[in-house]
Amino acid sequence: MLKGFKDFLLRGNVIDLAVAVVLGTAFTAVITAIVEGLVNPILDLFGGANEHGWGFYLDSSKPSTFVALGPIVTAAINFILIAAILYFILVLPASRLMKKRKSAEELEASEVELLTEIRDLLREGSKSSGGRHEF
Repeated sequence: MLKGFKDFLLRGNVIDLAVAVVLGTAFTAVITAIVEGLVNPILDLFGGANEHGWGFYLDSSKPSTFVALGPIVTAAINFILIAAILYFILVLPASRLMKKRKSAEELEASEVELLTEIRDLLREGSKSSGGRHEF
């Protein structure tokens, strides 16, 4: 049962991608709540008395020319936090596990190659000595 679960985690396919999307969506909701509840009030400190939040007017006589910096910074912080969480919780452990698995497979393959070479050398030695082994 655990071997099957381990194989599932280490193989790259559509199911894994679907799991990543679901986890990413869940992380997005958590990070958005943190940013809206913690970061946005801090950003509002820099916005002053402006009713639109943190930003500036391109033309102060036209309210429609307001460039809102708060939502841009919020989206950037959301993206960075979500990417960092997904990287450190999913990508980094999975890549370490894949690396360990690959090195174990390479070690196993190199042992087989070494044994094959020894066998071949023993065959060559027995042919050249007429079937007699001298140690």
